[in-house]
Amino acid sequence: MARYDVPKVVVTGMGLVTPLGNSLQETWNAMTVGVSGAAPISRFDTEKFDVKFACEVKNFDAGQFLHRKEIQRMDMFTHYAMASATMAIDDAGISFDILDRERIGVVFGSGVGGMWTYHQQQKIFNEHDERPDRISPMFVPMMIADIAAGQIAIRWGLKGPNYATVSACSTSAHALADALMLLQRGDADMMLAGGSEASICPMGLAGFSAMRALSTRNESPQTASRPFDATRDGFVMGEGGAVLVLETLEHAMNRGARIYAEFSGFGLTDDAHHITAPAEGGEGAVRSMKLAIKDAKLTIEDIDYINAHGTSTLYNDKNETAAIKTVFGERASDLVVSSTKSMTGHLLGAAGGVECAATILALYHGVVPPTINYSTPDPSCDLNYAPNIAERKEIRAALSNSFGFGGHNATLCFQRFED
Repeated sequence: MARYDVPKVVVTGMGLVTPLGNSLQETWNAMTVGVSGAAPISRFDTEKFDVKFACEVKNFDAGQFLHRKEIQRMDMFTHYAMASATMAIDDAGISFDILDRERIGVVFGSGVGGMWTYHQQQKIFNEHDERPDRISPMFVPMMIADIAAGQIAIRWGLKGPNYATVSACSTSAHALADALMLLQRGDADMMLAGGSEASICPMGLAGFSAMRALSTRNESPQTASRPFDATRDGFVMGEGGAVLVLETLEHAMNRGARIYAEFSGFGLTDDAHHITAPAEGGEGAVRSMKLAIKDAKLTIEDIDYINAHGTSTLYNDKNETAAIKTVFGERASDLVVSSTKSMTGHLLGAAGGVECAATILALYHGVVPPTINYSTPDPSCDLNYAPNIAERKEIRAALSNSFGFGGHNATLCFQRFED
């Protein structure tokens, strides 16, 4: 349904915890020089696993953001959420005491929620002869995927719309799209939106390994995530969190906020094809990109950069490339397309949020982060992927693609803010 006379929405703050750094600036600095976050897994013994590496968050101190009791009563995915939210609020220069907290909401998701908590409590249950009284009363509140959104609201007293999205690897992109709609409807003046994930645990690694979805380059983890390269052999698990502060333009201007970009549109579709494999030719992705451009009231001529889903899997990369070529036709060769998953790994439910932040910073700074580990061209992947080196480029508008198991497709559109 067409929307008329909706307010402009802008991005005024961002907070990140990623395998590349524990802040927005650390992550961006690493992205622009092409650093890989992959390394041997440090949290558990991988001797029995075929895959022994991932993109873990490193040197993260939850105590910088949470009290000791809070840390104990939250899963790691919520630690990342709270840290990202704290940094995003600081980055946006928000003083909640002078704002209407009933007009500020949170949409924040996780693809799988508290996997570490589930793993630990299941282990306790089994070790104590399956006695129910050995399970922590905090088990469910720590595990459920919506709890991060609730915890963010509780910490800052945010009483506007609040819920979680869950759509696999497009989770946080859907959270951002929903937040945009709530602002455009007039249901809020400001929204915190994004996602977090902390599923690099024995069950998480075993599950994705069983699907044969992961790269097995154990001898060279830092070169394992190689989107669009002919020798790609699967994705690399990642973890972390991302929060973006979204506001109506009027609200942002009234409080004198710094504006990173305008969040101008989105497209949401489903392949209705297969539980894990994308539709041939990226048919669903074609529609999501077209819808995002239309929703932003732009044309293909206005788009200069695409932050690709770019998982480093055989089928995603060739079908996403095909989808881009279908949407953009001859203009596809003028675009820069890059996959920051080559550096961060695949953050699953948090991927869209991190990648939107990268897209916005590319717009803001005029620098496209590279696709690293690109060495062998694939005839089915023949676009400009900013191979190995960041590319300076004036960007007017950009897309960020996120696709998830179940056929979910989300494309978000951001454009340079003009006073």
